[in-house]
Amino acid sequence: MQPQAYLGIVLLVAGIGVLLWFAFGGATMTRRQMLANLRRQLDKPKQNPGPTSLTGEKKAGGLAVTMRRVLPAPLIGSITKLWAGAGRPENNTPDRILANMGMLGLVGAVVGVLVSRQVQPPLGVLVGIAVCLLGFFLPMVRLQSAGKDRKEAIKRQLPDTLDQMSIAVNAGLGFDAAMMRVAKNGKGELANELVRTLQDISVGLTRRAAYEDLAERTGVETLRRFVRSIIQAEAYGIALSDVLQAQADELRMERRQYAERKAMEIPVKVVFPLILFIMPAMFIVVMGPGVIGIIHSFAGIG
Repeated sequence: MQPQAYLGIVLLVAGIGVLLWFAFGGATMTRRQMLANLRRQLDKPKQNPGPTSLTGEKKAGGLAVTMRRVLPAPLIGSITKLWAGAGRPENNTPDRILANMGMLGLVGAVVGVLVSRQVQPPLGVLVGIAVCLLGFFLPMVRLQSAGKDRKEAIKRQLPDTLDQMSIAVNAGLGFDAAMMRVAKNGKGELANELVRTLQDISVGLTRRAAYEDLAERTGVETLRRFVRSIIQAEAYGIALSDVLQAQADELRMERRQYAERKAMEIPVKVVFPLILFIMPAMFIVVMGPGVIGIIHSFAGIG
C-alpha cells in the first residue's frame, strides 16, 4: 500500500473522530449549559432567557454554531425555508441540518482528497470537488425532497377535504366550524395545517392573515388559489358553500387530468427500457440459436 493511502486513512479516521466529538460532545456540553441556566433561572425567576435560534429553541453548540458563523445568511434562510416547507420536523431542526452538512462536508472533503490522488488531474480534482459538494448539500437535498413529497400529499388530500368542508357548510355549520371538524376528524399533512391555522386565528391573528400564512407555509399552488377564493368570497359576501363546491369540482377535474396525463406518458417512458434491456434479450433468445448453428456450419466447412 502506498504512503498516500496510509495518510488518507489516518486523515479519514481523525476527521471522523473530530466530527463525532463535535456532534455528541458539543451537544452534551450544550445540554450541561442549559441545565445550569435552568438552575440559575430557578434561583432568579426574573432573569432574562438566553438567546434563541431561528426555530425558537436554544442555540445548539459545537458544529452547528460554527456553521452558522461561517455560512452566509441567505443559505441559512434557505435551510429554514426548506425546513418549514417540510413541515418543521422536530427530529431534523435547522441546527441539526447545519451540523449534518458540516459533518458530511468534511467527510466528503477527505474522500475527495483520496479520490483526487487516485485519478489523474484535472479529472481527479473535479471529482474530489464534486464529492465534497455532494456531501455538503446532501442534507438540503433530502430536506427538499421531503418538502416536495409533503406538497404532493397536501395536493392529493385537498379535493377530499374541500368536499367534506362543503358538506359541513351545506349542513349549516360555519366555515371555521367546518374547518375545525375536518381538521379534527382528518389525518395527514393538510389536517395538521388546518389545525395550526385555527390555532393562529384563536390566538388573535386575523382570518385573512391566517389563510395567507397557510398558503405561504405549504407552498401548494392549488391551496393558494383556494385561499384567494375564500378571501375574495368573504370580502364580497359570496356564499362560501358555492365557492367550496366550485373549488372541489375544479380540483377533482385537475386531479383526473393529471392522472390521464401521467397515463399518457407511460408509453413514452417505457420505450427506453424496452430498447435498452428487453429488446437485446429478445434478440439473443430468438436469434442466438440460429447464430450458433451458422457458426458451427461454417466451422465444419473450414
